[in-house]
Amino acid sequence: MRDDIGPDPTPPQPTLGGARTEDLSLTTRDGLRLEAELGLPAAPSAAVVLAHPHPMHGGSMRSLVTSELFRLLPSRGIATLRFNFRGVEGSEGEHGDGHTEHADVVAAVEELAVWVADDVPLTLAGWSFGADVSLSVVHPRIRGWFPIAAPLRILPLEAMVAAHDPRPKHFASPENDQFRRPDAVRELTEGWAATTVTTIPGADHYLVGRTGMLADLLTEFVGGVGDITT
Repeated sequence: MRDDIGPDPTPPQPTLGGARTEDLSLTTRDGLRLEAELGLPAAPSAAVVLAHPHPMHGGSMRSLVTSELFRLLPSRGIATLRFNFRGVEGSEGEHGDGHTEHADVVAAVEELAVWVADDVPLTLAGWSFGADVSLSVVHPRIRGWFPIAAPLRILPLEAMVAAHDPRPKHFASPENDQFRRPDAVRELTEGWAATTVTTIPGADHYLVGRTGMLADLLTEFVGGVGDITT
């Protein structure tokens, strides 16, 4: 069995409901330039960084779930940044098995924080590989984590330092996920601080036909973390 998601079709270009888009170039702390795109509403009430699935299996910021969330969230008043991990498409560097990609997520968080007010809550929402890597990042600007179809095996569990952070973590776990089903996610995260697991009914790892439900769940989560102080 492969460790993570395979290639998927590139969705059509997003319509962001009046929000403007910006092509960005991020710089990591180890000096790499990463390509990114920002969907920015006029007055964002929340902000989300989207981290994509496994680069070695065709994952990019244009993969299905990442693209659909990037299309849907800005029209709901949520500033949304998606980016390509190192070595993917126009991003510099080489794949680092989920370890060096930690710096890529930090660069995305710090870039998005520049575009929104300090009191706008910022959430990390990674899908698959991106979920696991996001859980290795603890940054003062983050208000919470929203891991989507997290395999919980890209990195050792001890590297997922968000587990012990008091800020909320809400796992969106597909009912029929081929790589880590909801009961297994609950077992592995038992004892994690401030952690909830929600089953996405009828979905598998790819969440085809369930991205609207996922966007609703993420929108509700980011609205809730706005009341939490770090």
